[in-house]
Amino acid sequence: MEDLKKEVLFEGVGTALVTPMNSDYSINYDKFEELIINQIKEGVQAIIVIGTTGESSTLSLDEKKQLIKRAVSASKGKVKIIVGTGSNNTESAIYLSKYAEEAGADGLLIVTPYYNKCNQDGLYEHYSKIADSVSIPILLYNVPSRTSVSINPETVIKLSKIKNIVGIKEASTDLVEVAKIIAGTDESFSVYSGNDNLTLPILALGGKGVISVTSNILPKEMVFLCNSYFNSNLTKARQTNEKLLDIMNDLFIDVNPIPIKEAMNTLGYNVGPVRLPLSKMSTEKYIKLNDTMQKYDLKLF
Repeated sequence: MEDLKKEVLFEGVGTALVTPMNSDYSINYDKFEELIINQIKEGVQAIIVIGTTGESSTLSLDEKKQLIKRAVSASKGKVKIIVGTGSNNTESAIYLSKYAEEAGADGLLIVTPYYNKCNQDGLYEHYSKIADSVSIPILLYNVPSRTSVSINPETVIKLSKIKNIVGIKEASTDLVEVAKIIAGTDESFSVYSGNDNLTLPILALGGKGVISVTSNILPKEMVFLCNSYFNSNLTKARQTNEKLLDIMNDLFIDVNPIPIKEAMNTLGYNVGPVRLPLSKMSTEKYIKLNDTMQKYDLKLF
C-alpha cells in the first residue's frame, strides 16, 4: 500500500448508471451492457455501477457480482468502471470490494455506513480497514440525506492521507463543507459533486467533476458543461448549467432513481421498473417531469 501513488480516477462526468429491470423485476443484463456501451459512445469519463441510482440496496450479492463482471467486460477498458461496494457492515464491504478488484474494476465508491449512525472515529476505522484490504482507488461517498451520517471535513482530510483513498463524492449540499475539504486536502485528492445542480459551484471551488444522474439521458450535455469549465469558457459553462437546471432538479422530484427510470422509459430506453420498496411516482409528478423533458432535445435511445 505504501508504494501506491494516489491517482485521479477521472475528471469530468461519471454516470451513476441505473440498473435496468425486466417486467418481472429480474435484471436485464443485456440492456445493462447496452447502456454502458452507449455511455462510452457519448463521451463520459466514468461509469458508476450498483450505486444509489443502480438500486444497490435491493440487489442480491449474486446480482451485484454479475453486474460487476458485465460492466468490466462491456467497458473493454475504454472508461473507468467504479463499483459501489459500501455497506453498514464493514466485513461485507470488504468482501465485495475485494471481489470488485479481482473482477477488474478501476475503483470503488463506498457510502458511509447507514443505520448504525457511527461516530467520526468509527467512520475513520471503517474506511481505513476497507482501504487496507484492497489496492485499487477508493472514493468516499457522503450522502447524509440517505444515511443519516455525515463525514466531517476533518475526517475526510484525515482519510485523504491513506494512499488509495483518492477522493469523495460529496452529496451533502453544504458548499462550506466542500470548500473546507478542498482547502484541507492535497491537490491529487478529488472532490466530485454528488448533486447535478451543484456541479458548476463545486467545479468553481476546485472539484474534479460530477457523479451524475442526469447524464443517463443527457451525457453529452453534462460532459460539455464540465469541459467548458475546464477549458476556461465560463460563459458556456454557466449557460449550459442554466439550461440544464430544470431537468437536473426535476429528476429528483421523487426519490432517486424513480424519476430517472421514468424519464428513460419515456424516451425508449426500456430500463423497466424500480424494485420495491420503491414504486412508480404519482401522475402529477410524472406530468411535471414530462413537461420539463419537452424542453430538451432528447432523442430516443
